[in-house]
Amino acid sequence: MKNFSKKSLKKSFSKNIISFVLLLFAVVLLFALVASESFREVEEITLNRLAREINRENVEKIEVVGSTINIVFDDETLGMAKREPDISLFESLRNWGAEESKIRDVEINYEEEQDWSFMLTLLIIALPLVILLYIFRSMFKQAKGGAMQALDFSKTRARVFGEEGSPKAGITFNDVAGQEEAKEELKEIVEFLKNPKRFLGLGARIPKGVLLTGSPGTGKTLMARAVAGEANVPFFEISGSEFIELFVGVGSGRVRDLFSKAKKKQPCIVYIDELDAIGRARGAGLGGGHDEREQTLNQILSEMDGFAQDSKIVVLASTNRPDVLDPALLRPGRFDRKIILNLPDKKARKNILKLNVKGKPLSTSVKLQEIAERTPGFSGADIANLANEAALLAARKKKKKISQKELLEAIEKVLLGPERKSYAMSKKEKELSAYHEAGHAIVSSFLPDTEPVRKISIVARGQTGGYTIKIPSEETKIKRKSEFLSEMAVLLGGYIAEKEVFGEVSTGAANDLERASAYARKLVKEFGMSSLGPIHFKGEKGHVFLGKEMGEEKNYSEDTAAKIDKEISSFINEAAQKAEKVVKEKRDLIEKVVKELLEKETLERDTYENIIGKKSSSESKSPKKKESKGEKKKK
Repeated sequence: MKNFSKKSLKKSFSKNIISFVLLLFAVVLLFALVASESFREVEEITLNRLAREINRENVEKIEVVGSTINIVFDDETLGMAKREPDISLFESLRNWGAEESKIRDVEINYEEEQDWSFMLTLLIIALPLVILLYIFRSMFKQAKGGAMQALDFSKTRARVFGEEGSPKAGITFNDVAGQEEAKEELKEIVEFLKNPKRFLGLGARIPKGVLLTGSPGTGKTLMARAVAGEANVPFFEISGSEFIELFVGVGSGRVRDLFSKAKKKQPCIVYIDELDAIGRARGAGLGGGHDEREQTLNQILSEMDGFAQDSKIVVLASTNRPDVLDPALLRPGRFDRKIILNLPDKKARKNILKLNVKGKPLSTSVKLQEIAERTPGFSGADIANLANEAALLAARKKKKKISQKELLEAIEKVLLGPERKSYAMSKKEKELSAYHEAGHAIVSSFLPDTEPVRKISIVARGQTGGYTIKIPSEETKIKRKSEFLSEMAVLLGGYIAEKEVFGEVSTGAANDLERASAYARKLVKEFGMSSLGPIHFKGEKGHVFLGKEMGEEKNYSEDTAAKIDKEISSFINEAAQKAEKVVKEKRDLIEKVVKELLEKETLERDTYENIIGKKSSSESKSPKKKESKGEKKKK
């Protein structure tokens, strides 16, 4: 608080100094303007000369102010003379030789003499006082505002939707495609918020907290807002990081203020985004900052325990790291219900696409089913980005409608990055990239348990010099050992092809080797698919250090670690042998694919399959249709 006050006073003092300088500059400028008008060069002359000038008709105007005569000549120069006491100006000028007729031709005005000395003295004294009072008043006002702001630190920063005078959430379940199971779970929460008496009358206790988990981009925040929109109740939204500040006790104070406001507005929803920012497991603190976070978490636990049986507050929270949360958060009575939002399947992706292309002009050639098939592993956020990128590409080409071509190009842009048109690959680089991608494609086409090749290209995108896109015929979440080995062989296909053709390998295979090694390590340590048996060697997770991933504490000996390394090498070598066998047997097909790639740069699925003279291996795996009796007779 002390540091904050010093900082505020220093800031306000600097601001007031600037205001004072600007005000002083304005006053000086004003006096300069007045002085430029009041202190023009005036020549003092005698009455004798004034009479002569009148006779020469050089005088245009005379103003008599007390004992002073102000003269304006024909050439607009100014003059001044002293008036004789106890005699009129007319008689005085006539006595000095001025002609009466010439005197009458001059405009003569009489004004009473005003004494400005008192006003000038008052202005000199009062003006600095006014300026000083203004400065002190500004400093006091800002200091007071800073103190009030410091006291407001403990107030919640939650954004409120759905309350009277606040914006509506504006989202319902109709605006969220896919995630049907999650919607069903949350509809019960909506019913409770709409009609709590029906549940409370039966003695039912609705979950106090609902935790939404899932991969990034699966729509956790969107789903929480949809619950508020469906229930039409006040919705308090805040991020976990907004509780923590520099000062001790601010986080817990904001938690108290948030739940205090929520109790006044019940039934309502309190939504905490990125719960892992404050809900990490306690006991891993390394300093004051962590202690403050733990105090905030303790306050949340206390507030959720304090809900009465008939409380109409539902706490929603979301995170994509449920594994790091404190166990006390997940016990019954706090976050009772855990809802997992999975990546959308093919049907859900099509529905999400329909929502995201709504309002965008599409050409008749657009097939959303094909786009949904080509985007396995895409989250809802990825699909929204895809639709937007397609619209941007169409606008860049000055088209009035989005075609299938823009949507397909947007997929590659989201996956790999923009096309590097400015990067001109050398002939040697193109040839190397063509053999590398052809190796991937041929191994994938002639090994069992692999995915069909959809597209091959040696056009540079993002950080890649070329790419091979494979799309699974069926989306499965369970994989067998043979499928992993085939996938590893496909990843090593480019490496083996380079080695077979050029006798050495390039840096282009770095990412492939990394992914293949990761698969091999999982086969041994996590999936129990090695000769070491059905043992999980992942290790126990330790504490978080400096915000990094949780470290692993080995639960196995160094001898076992050596055996694990040996098994990993064995899997890599087995996959490499499979890839090498296919590459050597199908070398002529690789040459054909390379020739077409160097000529066209991009091969689509149909063109590629015509070159190799067969359909994808995945199609051969599909169950054959039973022959009808008519077909048998024909045979």
